[in-house]
Amino acid sequence: MASTEGCSLALSFREDARPAVDPAELVERYSTLLFRIAYSVLRNRAEAEDVVQDVFIRVLEHRLTLSAVRDMRVWLVRIAWNLTLDRKRRKRPEQLDENFAQSLASGTIRADAAMEEAQEFQAVLREVERLPKAERHVLLLSALEELSTAEIAGVLGRSESAVRGLLSRARARLRERVEGRLTDERC
Repeated sequence: MASTEGCSLALSFREDARPAVDPAELVERYSTLLFRIAYSVLRNRAEAEDVVQDVFIRVLEHRLTLSAVRDMRVWLVRIAWNLTLDRKRRKRPEQLDENFAQSLASGTIRADAAMEEAQEFQAVLREVERLPKAERHVLLLSALEELSTAEIAGVLGRSESAVRGLLSRARARLRERVEGRLTDERC
């Protein structure tokens, strides 16, 4: 009788256990998002790819405890974000990659218009770099349009209301600076 109870207890435990996490599935599902996060901050394709690779090395290092992670997406983004910031600290702020701004410009417009658009993106990116660090961080994570306020709060370790406030201030400050720059150029 005791052995039957032990078998049913073990069976129910296995049924309740979380399924194992497949690292290959995580790579397929999240690598593009993690790359965009790293690239938006580093503005360098090779460095962003290195960050994504480092994230998945961490996944492999923690593969035995992955089933305990409550929100895999937020956990991975937080790792990518922290690794990206570590790399960013090693770069000089003025090392903005011109190719990044050019990659944002549309490929379907005339060359002169694309060049002008890339220059405008560079100007906006310089203004983003001038934002206070906390505002810059929430703006970059939000601009990816993949992270909700709750997810950004989880990544940055802040409350949702703090994230909303920072995002609002960042957008207002950026809008004011960009509009002021455009007004100055027209005069």
